[in-house]
Amino acid sequence: MRKSYRVKKETEFQKVFETHNSYANRKFVVYVMVKPGQPHFRVGISVGKKIGNAVMRNYMKRRIRQSILEFKPQLRQDIDFLVIARPQASGLSMKETKQQLKHVFTLANILTTDQSEEK
Repeated sequence: MRKSYRVKKETEFQKVFETHNSYANRKFVVYVMVKPGQPHFRVGISVGKKIGNAVMRNYMKRRIRQSILEFKPQLRQDIDFLVIARPQASGLSMKETKQQLKHVFTLANILTTDQSEEK
């Protein structure tokens, strides 16, 4: 995913947090901020130290990024959102990660269609 699709700066993270639009399940929390007129969505990913060491955290980020990439055609384009992994997410397989993210994205109402391919 290109850098233009990422929320990187601390101030941008804080703006999304301050909207207080959060949705959660047992594995992930998603904060959403609507930004009308934005050409495409932007995502920030946060994986805390409770997940494990740096190798495990980066592995988890790669899985989240890949899942988001697979949902890319279905995601709303006028939003910034943050995905925060909870400690229970550390043992998930790729398929389970994708299922859990789909569930929380559905709760957050950021998927435009319900037609997704199961891989």
